[in-house]
Amino acid sequence: MEEFVKEYLAILQYEKNLSANTTNAYRNDLKKFLSFLEDNAITDFNEVSSNHLSSFFERQRKLGVDSATSARYMSSLKGFFRYLENNNYIEKNPTGKLTSVKIGRKLPAVLSFYEIEKILDAPKTADLDGLRDKAILETLYSSGLRVSELINLKINDLYFDDEVVRVLGKGSKERIVPIGSSAINWLKEYLLHSRPHLEKKMKSHNFVFLNMKRGTKISRMAIWNIVKRYADEAGIKKEIHPHTFRHSFATHLLEGGADLRAVQEMLGHADISTTQIYTHVDRNYIKQVHKDHHPRG
Repeated sequence: MEEFVKEYLAILQYEKNLSANTTNAYRNDLKKFLSFLEDNAITDFNEVSSNHLSSFFERQRKLGVDSATSARYMSSLKGFFRYLENNNYIEKNPTGKLTSVKIGRKLPAVLSFYEIEKILDAPKTADLDGLRDKAILETLYSSGLRVSELINLKINDLYFDDEVVRVLGKGSKERIVPIGSSAINWLKEYLLHSRPHLEKKMKSHNFVFLNMKRGTKISRMAIWNIVKRYADEAGIKKEIHPHTFRHSFATHLLEGGADLRAVQEMLGHADISTTQIYTHVDRNYIKQVHKDHHPRG
C-alpha cells in the first residue's frame, strides 16, 4: 500500500506542481492513515470501508485532534482515494459518503504597532547576527511574506529602486510585493556589512538570508527561533510565530484604509475570502478602541 502512496505523492509534487510543504502535509496525513490500517490488519485499499474511515476519524477525535486538522485529513483521504479510483486501483471509493468536517475559523493573533516596534527594536544591530535578524524582522513586517517565501528570497529578487521584491509563492506562483523604506535600509545594511562574512563560509546560491554558522540558506526553524527570541526580549506575552507578522501586516494595512483586493494581491491569496478574515480582525480592533476610549464603552 505504501507504493500507491509514494506514487500519489510523486504526482502531486511533479505533475500537480504542489509545494514541498503541501506534499509533506499529505504525506504525514496518509502515513497516519496507513498506521491505522496496519493496526486493523488491513493490507489492501479495496478492503477499506466507510466504517473504517469513520473509525479512523473517531480515533483522531479521541486523541484530541481539532476540527481543522480533521478537515485536512478528510481532504487528504478523499484526494487519495479519488486517485486510486480514477486509476482503477480500487473497485469502489469508500470516501463517497464522508461528510465534511465543520471547522470554526480562528481569528489570527495580531500584534499592535507598538508591540511590533518593540520587537523590531530588540536586535543589536552592531552584531553580525543582530543586523541579519533586524533585516529579517523588518522584511517580514514590511512585506507580509510567508516564512517559505522569506527564506527562498534571492539577491536578484530585490528591486530596491522600485521598492519591491519578487516572491515565489504557493504553487510556484510569482508575485511582486512592495517593501517599505525601513526594510530596504536594513536590508542594504545587512547585505553590505553582515552577509559578506557569512557568504565566505560556503556557497550561498545567492539566497538573501544565510545561516550564521555555515553560510547556507537560513532554515524555517531558524526564523521561528529569531521571532520567538526577540518577542521574549521585547516582553511580548502573546503566542507569537513568524506568521503573526503576516497577520499584523495585513491587519494594519486594512486599519489604515487599504483596499481589500490590494491586500489580497500582496499576500498572494488565490481567493479573496481568505483575505476577508482580516476584516473581522479589523472589526474586533475597532470595537476594542471604542471600549477603551468611549466614555460609556
